[in-house]
Amino acid sequence: MKAFLILEDGTVFTGKHIGADKDVYSEIVFNTSMAGYTEVFTDPSYAGQAVCMTYPLIGNYGICLEDMESDRPWVDAIIVRELSRIPSNFRCDISIQQFMDQYEIPGIEGIDTRALVRILREKGTMNGFITTNENIKYEDIKDKLHAYTTGDVVSKVSCKEKSFLKGKNIEGKALKIALLDLGAKRNIARSLAERGCDVTIYPSSTSAEEILKDNPDGIMLSNGPGDPKDCQGVIKEVKKLYDSNVPIFAICLGHQLMALATGADTFKMKYGHRGGNHPVKDLATGRVYISSQNHGYVVDMDKLDSAIAVPAFVNANDGTNEGLSYVGKNIFTVQFHPEACPGPQDSSYLFDRFVERICQNK
Repeated sequence: MKAFLILEDGTVFTGKHIGADKDVYSEIVFNTSMAGYTEVFTDPSYAGQAVCMTYPLIGNYGICLEDMESDRPWVDAIIVRELSRIPSNFRCDISIQQFMDQYEIPGIEGIDTRALVRILREKGTMNGFITTNENIKYEDIKDKLHAYTTGDVVSKVSCKEKSFLKGKNIEGKALKIALLDLGAKRNIARSLAERGCDVTIYPSSTSAEEILKDNPDGIMLSNGPGDPKDCQGVIKEVKKLYDSNVPIFAICLGHQLMALATGADTFKMKYGHRGGNHPVKDLATGRVYISSQNHGYVVDMDKLDSAIAVPAFVNANDGTNEGLSYVGKNIFTVQFHPEACPGPQDSSYLFDRFVERICQNK
């Protein structure tokens, strides 16, 4: 069956239908990772987005359910050059086709994904419409296509009730970490638990008072989807957490929300950073790490008050901010993903740094 991708600028791609048979409006983004598509599709940060995978063959090792970063996939749709029909891997549980059918994810294959990525790089991220209806014309959907926004996706992807993950191999009293789930990937809590931390996971709607009442040793602000400025309620609570003396580590959306809560600003990037090969420079040491990234917004360095926070990491490709260290506070934040699923393990030491800082603070 034919499928069509209609972009906001009127460009139409024709390919083959894959997955669920339903139409979808979404923000079209691309990811340059060569592997790790299971983690990408189940990353809550992709809520409200359709993902084009730039690697030409997707699905060749199938889906390993253990690798899922959430209970379900969050992508609106999947766009690929070629979908593998015969997965081959000893860890494979189901094929990618079965995965898409099971979770009702629509998609399109067989289009020139290189051409699509060039358009998004030159014109910037834009909305798109995926359909199997050959009679739909651009003019029929133009207004709805331009009006689409991801909306309040944080409350959609966050957990609905508090949960607990016990730390591993604990000798003596475990550190208590409060993880505010803004769309957290599973490996954030796992990374803390592997370092002997007891992790309590809170819904995004949780007040700062409730978190602080539980007397955590440290607070983790997770990654998540959407425009950080849409999270005004969360930003107010993050400011209260900033005003406490509890050590804080924040990743991706959490990094942006902490910046907004302390008077800085964010802006939407032309096409964002999404992939597993982004170099970031530690400004304290000059060392460069290869990082996993997934974000379309960034902290505006021109509006950062150096009396509140100073740059800690910078992107070695385009010079955008990749992390902040807060002056007079035991708080540091990063734009990239040290939990790295999928992606390199270069920056996982940041979890060790967080634990060390908590211990120094006690």
